Amino acid sequence: MRSWGTLTAVCLGTFMLLLDVTIVVVALPDMAASLHASLGDLQWVVDGYALALAALLLGAGAAADILGRRRVHVAGVVLFAASSLLCGVSTGPAVLVAARALQGVGAAAMFATTLPLLGSVYQGRQRSAALGVWGAVSGGAAAVGPVLGGLLTEGPGWRWIFFVNLPVSVVEVWLTLRAVPESRGPRGMRVDWAGMAAFAAFGGGVTYAVVRAGEDGWTAPGTLAAFGCAALALVLFVVVERRTAHPLLDLALLRRPAFVGVMLGAFAFNGAAFGVTPYLSIWMQTLLGMSPVRGGLTLLPMTVAAMLFAVLVGRLLHGVPPRLTIGGGLLLIGTGNLCQAVLDAGASWTALVPGFVLVGVGTGFVGPTVAGAALAAVPPERAGMAGGAVNTVRQLGYALGVAVFGTLLTSRMTGPLPGGAAHALAGGGAGALRGGFPEHTLRAAFASGLNGALVAAGLAGTAAGALVLLLVRADRPAQRQAAGAEAEKAVPVRR
Repeated sequence: MRSWGTLTAVCLGTFMLLLDVTIVVVALPDMAASLHASLGDLQWVVDGYALALAALLLGAGAAADILGRRRVHVAGVVLFAASSLLCGVSTGPAVLVAARALQGVGAAAMFATTLPLLGSVYQGRQRSAALGVWGAVSGGAAAVGPVLGGLLTEGPGWRWIFFVNLPVSVVEVWLTLRAVPESRGPRGMRVDWAGMAAFAAFGGGVTYAVVRAGEDGWTAPGTLAAFGCAALALVLFVVVERRTAHPLLDLALLRRPAFVGVMLGAFAFNGAAFGVTPYLSIWMQTLLGMSPVRGGLTLLPMTVAAMLFAVLVGRLLHGVPPRLTIGGGLLLIGTGNLCQAVLDAGASWTALVPGFVLVGVGTGFVGPTVAGAALAAVPPERAGMAGGAVNTVRQLGYALGVAVFGTLLTSRMTGPLPGGAAHALAGGGAGALRGGFPEHTLRAAFASGLNGALVAAGLAGTAAGALVLLLVRADRPAQRQAAGAEAEKAVPVRR
């Protein structure tokens, strides 16, 4: 039971928490109509989860090393289930956003303990096989999310994308307690609570500032104050990390160009590849009249290409320098976004397909290799820290991508539409506006906004790809071998 039970429990929890990153995308228009939510509200429905996950991931891993990984994992599942119930019964956008943030806290506790739990049970070939299954499940969650979200939204309603987590969480807790042994990290570890709080304040502050800029303008006092608070939190984080004995991130790693390049690539990856997706879903359902199911199915060219090429990269390109797979993949993602920026008032979703495929292929190149590149870019004793850092910046990049591209979307729409109307349309309220604006005007305004966001995502992906090619250099074989061996040892210690 324990041999397969641990893998099943870990994969089930991973699938559930990663599913909730993407499952809400196709439900956003229905949420907006039901809760009278604005674009800013919808941005926080997506970002609240991703930000909490990013901000607490490293700290949760350190806490689990001390308190017990199974105990922290189970506590995370319980919190995830409770917050999912709160999401499902939300009566307004504020409650939903707060519940999504709580979901992210639970997801951080779950995600931070997945690989250490696997590493404590499996060794050698069994560990490699278990990590392969876990990676496939992680990729499958992204593919299934939009389709499952569409089925639930169009069927019993958008609230069921959260209610479905409840029975799965019960099974997850039972299976974890029965099949997963408890494990801990080395003695003497400490949790960097101050660093974790400062990083959370920085991530939340800068994302709030970007969302606020979309509503009030970049030079508004509230926007500037939010950016100032975020900058102060970042300075505080640097000070804390320099002085603590057990930092979340050893700042000396930032002197390594290869590590910096991988972190920049990981940060841009999730934002450039997926940051515009929520707004494409709103466009397809609100203005093209698609059902939630059909809106989810339109994303399959991207997700299927990503899964297919992830498998091919793992089998055929083993040993290829990561600077080529990550840098080349980001260039493909950037090109794919630029290929999508061809929308106009008469465009249909099929105009996105070539770009979707390119983004999916690029994702297949970057996804399986970015974590390994981070491990190879640092000393062996920092492998666990590097693995946690790369997952953290990926989620932070997604949250900021959603915020930045949403702000660009509305700013491009304020030409043909007044600012308030632009926000209402972007928030899924086209039905209420059709009486005041011609259909052609609405479509042209949203297409213009989407084109601006897609161009920005394309440039971000392209620039990040170039930086990775410039900064990340192939290590000597002996260094790579040592880093890989130590990374396998480090799995039980940190994510």
